[in-house]
Amino acid sequence: MKVLLFLLSFGSLNACEVNPIDSTKENVMQKNSIVDIVSKNDLKAVKSALDQGADINSQDKDGRSLLLIATVKKYIEMANLLVSYKADVNLQDHQSDSAFLYAGDSGQTELVKLFLKNGARFDIFNRYNGTALIPACERGHTETVKILVTTKGFPVNHVNRLGWTALMEAVILGDGSGKYQEIVSLLKENGADLNIPDQYGKIPLQHAEYLGFKEIIEILKPKN
Repeated sequence: MKVLLFLLSFGSLNACEVNPIDSTKENVMQKNSIVDIVSKNDLKAVKSALDQGADINSQDKDGRSLLLIATVKKYIEMANLLVSYKADVNLQDHQSDSAFLYAGDSGQTELVKLFLKNGARFDIFNRYNGTALIPACERGHTETVKILVTTKGFPVNHVNRLGWTALMEAVILGDGSGKYQEIVSLLKENGADLNIPDQYGKIPLQHAEYLGFKEIIEILKPKN
């Protein structure tokens, strides 16, 4: 009789155990679900999922966090919601993009400000070993540049894998137009070193002279 009770009890316990394979499948389904509803910009559904315990730092198959997905899609309200649930603004995907780095690259000034207020780090770099500022300068995102260069501690003179600073990219990859003139001025006024050379030993002024950017030449020229 005791043996029978023991066996029945053992069987009952086994019936209650959670199959680890089923648990893994459930976690994957939950992750896919939260990724999908963020992609669809369904604020109500995302909030509900997060309130029920969905992982705020879930990532898709490419390693993109929920916040990075929202940033790429320019879902401002969604990004604000995710940040309010403590989403990691520095979490990088498989090609080293983070929400903060991508916001700088794409000139989303509102999100750059939001991420700066919520833990954006300056020692995490993109696949070119660049900061959020460098591509912002290259692409002519003046307002974004203005925010970043005036942020305390931001590495204005960081050199990327190409051997270029933000100033170098603004000169070489810009077209010398008004917005690039403004960016060069902003960099100069906020601590950019005008004499950091590229890998061939040329400084930004020399590149501006070669490209014929007269206004930028005047900005970069040493004052007597």
